[in-house]
Amino acid sequence: MTLQFLITALVVVIAPGTGVIYTLAIGLGRGRRASAFAALGCTFGIVPHILAATLGLAAVLHASALLFQLVKFAGVAYLLYLAWHALKSDGALSVRPEARAEPGLTIARRGALINILNPKLSIFFLALLPPFLSGNPATATAEMLGLGAVFMALTLAVFLLYGLFAAAARDRLLASERIMRWLGRGFAAIFASLAGRLALERA
Repeated sequence: MTLQFLITALVVVIAPGTGVIYTLAIGLGRGRRASAFAALGCTFGIVPHILAATLGLAAVLHASALLFQLVKFAGVAYLLYLAWHALKSDGALSVRPEARAEPGLTIARRGALINILNPKLSIFFLALLPPFLSGNPATATAEMLGLGAVFMALTLAVFLLYGLFAAAARDRLLASERIMRWLGRGFAAIFASLAGRLALERA
């Protein structure tokens, strides 16, 4: 592992994506503890993609248009489902002072599915990790898994910070019903736009 990989991975993780938006929404809507479960779920949601890149399954996904489309449109449907829950006053992603309590595993599972159902992640890791390998075929698998583990650790740390930031801002933002209403609409619009962008992705 090199400093260049750490910097590259950190830049990728910090960039706002679906997982970041989900963690922020949960932090604003349900507080610090819930945001930690969201961060944990999003992190573990990239495990299948790292394994796919390591085992060569990402190349199969890239080559199979039908498989790619099936996973992609499942992801699109799921993002639209989250957009709907952001709009509903009692939805899982609603932003309001007294949110309905939810088990942490439910929040984590939702975050994991966001990443699991994004087929571009497997192809992303297939492109990201190999350039940082030593070039020794005997250790390539171990190195890929090690780099993936570092990427996951960075993801968890950064997402936890995003969640803490959102939870800290929760009390101030929830003092205004107008802000709450627009936050819900904003998150719904973001998830809908992310679904549209995913729908246009090609293998």
